[in-house]
Amino acid sequence: MLRALLIGRFQPFHYGHLEIVKRILSEVDELIIGIGSAQASHTLDNPFTAGERILMIAKTLQAEGIPGDRYYIIPIPDVWNNAIWVDHVKSLTPPFQRVYTNNPLAQRLFREKGFEVKPLPLINRTRFSGTEIRAKMLRDESWRELVPPKVAEVIDMVKGVERLKDVSKSDKLSYLEPGSVPP
Repeated sequence: MLRALLIGRFQPFHYGHLEIVKRILSEVDELIIGIGSAQASHTLDNPFTAGERILMIAKTLQAEGIPGDRYYIIPIPDVWNNAIWVDHVKSLTPPFQRVYTNNPLAQRLFREKGFEVKPLPLINRTRFSGTEIRAKMLRDESWRELVPPKVAEVIDMVKGVERLKDVSKSDKLSYLEPGSVPP
């Protein structure tokens, strides 16, 4: 049995994430979906709580007909010490043999601990980007076609766009201009 790990912030979970999850599940028996920065919420970069992100993912995977025994969704709070980060992740998750990530530091840290590491395919990264989806929400532009319907339902339920607009009043907005690059 091959169990793998995928960590992301999923702010919000979008069609690019869904495609990655499906591709990974075609290669492994079970997938641990780690909700990174689980302690963060109510900011421009992390507007949704870990619980809300879990709902987005679980409802979407269920709607896609992916059996619940194929995945685990685990919140993973940040620790600010790279030397212990992999052990921290391991302490919160079921055992796994493979890690999917494109982050060079995460790749190195997991390899140093003996894990097989595979890169992720980038699925239309310019279109499917949490940063761009959040910016579209703030600019009152169309964003719903970029996320699965169940994700939009959760965002509506928690008044996520309103929350994002509220927290934007105290944060920098420079990267929200169309075509600009986030800091």
